[in-house]
Amino acid sequence: MRVDGREIPVSGSLLQPRIRRTNDIIRVVLSALLVALVVAGSLITRPRWEALERSVSDIVGFLTPEQSNLVYLLYGIAILALPFAILVRLIFRMQWKLLSGYLAAGLIAVLLLSITESGISAPQWHLEVPRQLDTFLSQFLDDPRWIAMLAAGLTVASPWLPASWRRWWWFLLGAFVPLHLFVSLVVPSRAMLGLAVGWFVGAVIVLVVGTPALEVPLEAAVRVLAGRGYTVTAFTVLRPAGSGPLLLSAETGPHRRLVVELYGQNQRSWGMLRQFRRWLTFRSSERAPAFASMRRAVEHRALMGIALADLELASNKPLTVAALSRGWTLYAHTEPKGRALAATDSEVVLGNVWRALQQMHRDQVSHGDLRAEAIHVAEGRVLFGNFMAAEFGAYETRFATDIAQLLLTASALFGAESAVRTAIDVLGQQCVVDASRRVTKTGIGDQVRKSVPEAGELMKAVRAQVLEQTDEDRIEAARITRYSRNQIIQLVLLVGLVYVAYPYISQVPTFFTELRTANWWWALLGLAISASTYLGAAMALWGCAGESLNFRNLLGMQVANTFAATTTPAGVGGLALSVRFLQKSGLGAVKATAAVALQQLVQVITHVALLILFSVAAGVSANLSHFVPSATVLYLLAGGLLGAIGAAMFIPTVRRWLRTEVRPQLAEVVGELRTLATRPVRLLMIVGGCATTTLGAAGALWAAIEAFGGTTTFVTVTVVTMIGGTLASAAPTPGGVGAVEAALIGGLAAFGVPAAIGVPAVLLYRVLTCWLPVFCGWPLMRWLTRNDMI
Repeated sequence: MRVDGREIPVSGSLLQPRIRRTNDIIRVVLSALLVALVVAGSLITRPRWEALERSVSDIVGFLTPEQSNLVYLLYGIAILALPFAILVRLIFRMQWKLLSGYLAAGLIAVLLLSITESGISAPQWHLEVPRQLDTFLSQFLDDPRWIAMLAAGLTVASPWLPASWRRWWWFLLGAFVPLHLFVSLVVPSRAMLGLAVGWFVGAVIVLVVGTPALEVPLEAAVRVLAGRGYTVTAFTVLRPAGSGPLLLSAETGPHRRLVVELYGQNQRSWGMLRQFRRWLTFRSSERAPAFASMRRAVEHRALMGIALADLELASNKPLTVAALSRGWTLYAHTEPKGRALAATDSEVVLGNVWRALQQMHRDQVSHGDLRAEAIHVAEGRVLFGNFMAAEFGAYETRFATDIAQLLLTASALFGAESAVRTAIDVLGQQCVVDASRRVTKTGIGDQVRKSVPEAGELMKAVRAQVLEQTDEDRIEAARITRYSRNQIIQLVLLVGLVYVAYPYISQVPTFFTELRTANWWWALLGLAISASTYLGAAMALWGCAGESLNFRNLLGMQVANTFAATTTPAGVGGLALSVRFLQKSGLGAVKATAAVALQQLVQVITHVALLILFSVAAGVSANLSHFVPSATVLYLLAGGLLGAIGAAMFIPTVRRWLRTEVRPQLAEVVGELRTLATRPVRLLMIVGGCATTTLGAAGALWAAIEAFGGTTTFVTVTVVTMIGGTLASAAPTPGGVGAVEAALIGGLAAFGVPAAIGVPAVLLYRVLTCWLPVFCGWPLMRWLTRNDMI
């Protein structure tokens, strides 16, 4: 590199990898979303959009036909000349790499929109100018390939154009839609598709070719440093640009070096996304104030460096901050004093680190990024660097976050036991306990967690050491995010409940009309039988998990279970809730999972045994062919089973999961089954509870049929309930909504129950066994959450 007649060597690569070009990646993502939006709008709501465009055009189309033709003519000439003006400029400036990207983008965009079912369709552009010039121009303006070529070429060339040219040309292309409305023309959806496809193609080409923002303005940086009295003789790249800045070492004389940090547009885009994510995720007291620009963020870092230098706690001295060309920002500072904190240091040094942090907090300064590389030891003194996340006038939550970060960093270097013990000696027990509540994935930033090996296991070790050395019973994680995990889960469950219940809202008036003729005594009997199923389920789980559980809380959990099972597919939410309740009741993870698995296994065995018994009792005259799956379904099930077996045999991850996760739980279940064989009373309790659950559901349906005047036998209803419920349980809808109703109504019809009785009876049955327990389960689930039972 030659600057002002001097040759300055640069060692290392300055080019930022494509996976780190945040600005270009955002452009590609937004253009892809626009293409998807235009395609979806064209396929789904195209007639409505065209009607809306006509209505808007009638309102704003105030020009006369002569004026419309004149405006259309002028715009057509400008839009036709646009690509040639850019082409001439690129040739005149001899930007051959950009020219190739410009031509490639235009050709690819035209080619993509020329693909039809019969092959490639060539553009029908007639270059003979007719008498009416506007008809000549309309063949280009209404052709999506021309619009796509314009958008693609302008997207590729615009980063290299002067700002005024770029703004006017994008305004010209963006005026395509409103101008058509003003001249009383409907914008064809294919033209909008061309605009979106062209932008997407151009964005991809820009990601591949690059932009001027990737050209690092080192010449300008050399001149800025020379103005501050530092003559640069050589540059060495210490770290290429990524989510962080481009880091260089600048030689300014014999044994004299500076550290130069350069922030570009991609760092600005990354910082903007990071600030938005933190604003969306974290509470206001848990995040640093947002910066309006990258320049302000860099200035803040320099000012905090000056403040820490006054406190004699800074490892380097800021020298200058300057704005460079192409959106770059320069920050230069001296080389850090001393060396980074290392595992070879003694516990005395570790104690000094904690005292230095304590001194910083006493001066109302928080650091926010306490990685090992930001902590330096120089002549026995501990100094800090990297003040991008530092704050002056911080509050207790920020101080606690610093302590949590340093606990993790120190544990990675010195071990969790030594790090926690030294922190307690310096800061006090209560301070460390409060900070340990933030030793979580959300409490410690990504950069700090990624700087240590196996951060998850290390955080567990830190919390365990805090419990051991402070004699605390438990450490409750601090509330850091805006929304807790339980709130998000409950919101998802509530949305799922509304989604599955919405299709049946339209049937409510008809159902209530039928209720006028129902016998309410039978309905009350069905409600009582439905309530008995929860007693049976609680009794079965009580027997599987052990009799040390609180049966009243277990019964309440079974009612809350209905809400979780109804709002999740295949009832997985109910199983997860049961496991969580058992864990909170004192059972280990393996024991709790095995207890729920044992209950489900006994439930299946009991269900199949009762199904065989009642099918035989129903008699050979009953037509059960309606419930037998077709051969296609059986083949699909067999294929899925074989596929699962193959995955278990040939995929190492699945084999490891089966060996480490499933096998211990199966061993626990087998052990429980052996224990049950020697304890008949407990086995009878479990089987009786499972049978009560199955027969109670059948009894509730039988009572609902009797409420509307039906005369079906209990045996028939039991067969319908068990077979229909089993088939509907495979449905992907939450709680089997829709599938259960269809299966039961079809099953009753197969046994001769008329639709006038079967339909309202099934709806009443679902109200008694599903919807009423769901609305009771929601408050019970919140009560269990408040009392830390789930």
